[in-house]
Amino acid sequence: MFASLVIVLLFGYPVAFSLAAVGMAYAWLGIELGLFTENFLGALPGRVFGVMSNETLLAIPFFTLMGLILERSGMAEDLIDTIGQLFGPVRGGLAYAVIFVGALLAATTGVVAASVISMGLIALPIMLRYGYDRFLATGVIMAAGTLSQTIPPSIILIVLADQLGTSVGDMYRGALVPALILTSLYALYVFGLSMLRPHAAPALPREARRLNEPDGTIGLTSLFVLIALIFAAIAGCIYGLGKLAPNMLETDRNIYGSGLGVIAGYCLALLDREFKLGLFSQIARAVVIVLVPPLALVFLVLGTILLGIATPTEGGAMGAMGALLLALGKRRLTFSLLSQAIDSTARLSTFVLFILIGARVFALTFYGVNGHVWMEELLLRIPGGVIGFLILVNLIIFFLGFFLDFFEIAFILIPLLAPAAAALGIDLVWFGVMLAVNLQASYLTPPFGFALFFMRSVTPIKDYVDKVSGKTIKGIKTIDIYRSGLSFVVIQVIMIGILVVFPEVVQRDKVGALIDTSNIQIELPPLNDLELQPLDLN
Repeated sequence: MFASLVIVLLFGYPVAFSLAAVGMAYAWLGIELGLFTENFLGALPGRVFGVMSNETLLAIPFFTLMGLILERSGMAEDLIDTIGQLFGPVRGGLAYAVIFVGALLAATTGVVAASVISMGLIALPIMLRYGYDRFLATGVIMAAGTLSQTIPPSIILIVLADQLGTSVGDMYRGALVPALILTSLYALYVFGLSMLRPHAAPALPREARRLNEPDGTIGLTSLFVLIALIFAAIAGCIYGLGKLAPNMLETDRNIYGSGLGVIAGYCLALLDREFKLGLFSQIARAVVIVLVPPLALVFLVLGTILLGIATPTEGGAMGAMGALLLALGKRRLTFSLLSQAIDSTARLSTFVLFILIGARVFALTFYGVNGHVWMEELLLRIPGGVIGFLILVNLIIFFLGFFLDFFEIAFILIPLLAPAAAALGIDLVWFGVMLAVNLQASYLTPPFGFALFFMRSVTPIKDYVDKVSGKTIKGIKTIDIYRSGLSFVVIQVIMIGILVVFPEVVQRDKVGALIDTSNIQIELPPLNDLELQPLDLN
């Protein structure tokens, strides 16, 4: 079945229809050979309906719509421009800015294509203009864009949670720390490269720092003062809420106090800019005004999910509404923007749904001939126990990532791996996070890494003259883009090793651990106190 599926895919047929066609063809063959019971096909309508009625998957269109609206409303441009100015004086500052913005876009848009293309169009020309190594420039943009795979609200985490039978909230909570570690490893790589090869990642020249003060300083003191005022406002709000509502939980007070304090700082920076009060520096106003709306949206979505206030589907709905309000507040919400975002959301959602339906047809035949039993026994007999299983699984998924999309791998392979992982006693949330990091590498591995294609679409092929500096910038070849991603693939492999060696970095909800099961007692009333009614057997 798998060999036939690969052959059909190589002929160029769509994945969803290939899965369904191969599944039905082998169901017919199994019936003819007496290996497959035709009654299994009676369960097919119920399985398809189960896919379409799955409320967890409803979060996918919500998060997709949120990301597309934010990307098309210019939030990425504002972030890259402002954060680039903030980190500009530092050696390798533009690369740090790309990593930071990539992580923030991942937490808001969750769409790899939007992140890579936006940063490629905006940051790449600036990095090439000021002498950045082309391998570092293209590689860091692609790697930062792929953070959308592991930083919640990642779509692949939703799919993995559904396929592994775990909670999306647990998957989000578990992926948060590994995603931050991976982001830090990217920044550490840039730092090391900037130390070893200073000319590969220079600082922005003084004339390019347009948010500097008239005296040439960047105005960081003013930024620290504004941040201190925000924290002071947060502390005051928490104290005031404690006095007004002493019965309010400490967590609730912290949440409301933080929200009110950040809003107060945002309004203060906005008033300073609009009325030219001169209270803060240009960089201080720009950073607060640009960063607060996406951070507020991140808290609205992820905060409510991780705190258990909202389900992932509800969080996605709030995120989509928040993105609409942000675009409306920036006066960039047009009918054309909304129409394009909805159209792209419908296409992606349909794409995911049809692949999942095709995978269910394929899996039904596979289960009907006891393929899952054979697969589980095969995986359980791998030498080396759990470590051998993990090594083999990661190698298989890493190799398939060269040729298949992460959706296809998740829908076809993960349901076959989950029973064996559970039988070996592997925590499925940890297993899912590890697979998400592995699948993230598929975006950077040739020949079919999607981040490579996205980067190719926005990089200059031929030499061109930069309009600002007047320098001749050499074009970037496709092989250069392929090579630029290899260093970050190695970093992702290192991250997989960290997860295997230190599984505790995947955070889990510890509420259940607070219950001592040895002290639980179940008491029933004495049998004499129960009023038993005779059974009427007639």
